[in-house]
Amino acid sequence: MSATPRRRVMRQNRVLWLLDRLEREPRADTVIDTLRRGVRALPLGRGRDLLHGRWLGHPVHPLMVQVPIGSWLSAAVLDLRPGRSQESGLLVGVGLGAAAPAAVAGWVDWAELHHRQQRVGLVHALSNTVAVGLYAASLVCRVKGREGAGRAYGFLGLTAVGVGGMLGGHLAYRQASGANHAEEVPNVVSPGWHRVGTVDEFPAGEPVRRSVDDVPVLVVRESGGAVHALAERCSHLAGPLSEGTVADGCVRCPWHGSVFRLSDGWNVRGPATAPQPSFETRITGGHVEVRLRHQNGGEPAGQGNTTRSGAAHGHGDHD
Repeated sequence: MSATPRRRVMRQNRVLWLLDRLEREPRADTVIDTLRRGVRALPLGRGRDLLHGRWLGHPVHPLMVQVPIGSWLSAAVLDLRPGRSQESGLLVGVGLGAAAPAAVAGWVDWAELHHRQQRVGLVHALSNTVAVGLYAASLVCRVKGREGAGRAYGFLGLTAVGVGGMLGGHLAYRQASGANHAEEVPNVVSPGWHRVGTVDEFPAGEPVRRSVDDVPVLVVRESGGAVHALAERCSHLAGPLSEGTVADGCVRCPWHGSVFRLSDGWNVRGPATAPQPSFETRITGGHVEVRLRHQNGGEPAGQGNTTRSGAAHGHGDHD
């Protein structure tokens, strides 16, 4: 008789188990709330959007951390060769100088996340803070001629940076903290016009939620008759724009305050770094219909919306 094959037991990755547990651990939430209020209270003005990376189209923090990480990794490579301590010390100093602005950008982004993300982000920040302290000690030792201790502190710092990088990757890819949460809309909404309701179902100036191909859509009719439609889930963290505030031709997300222009979905103010997918609109036989821009010859975003009434095919106001 043949032996019964032994069933393979699949165990969860220990690191992922710890990270999942960290996401659910609420004991640091009081500290998180205090830090979040402090970061939000910083008088950064327009610099806040600059640090979010709205000008870049995605968070700027991952770009900024390349300088300290690259400098410290290069210093570690040089530390493996004798007689290169001076060059390594220079790179350690460059990394320390670049770490501060990168950290500020990271904290500004962190303050606008969900609690599950902030719990991981807090440990990410602590790990990087430890790394900065170790590299500062490394630089001091090198200046004093204690090259062996300087290299040792440097390698310990690189280890802390690695842990912080792993946590940052979990934030970005597992928790989608910096991702565009409206990116899938053009891939899900089918081409052509979609009826979303009669005109009288959309009170002037009030945000109304509708659905197109199971994609939530925000519809706003202005007092002058123009109708605007955007993807309803905020590109920042999928907040419900239909529960937001409409004013001055824009809608404000109720979760983190991102502001989008109704005419074309442009992100006027962060923390959102990506605009909202926008729809052309028309009125046919008293019904509002929408079509995703860039489809079926649709006008590019920013060119306004089309309003049709019955058999008439006239263009509305263009912003």
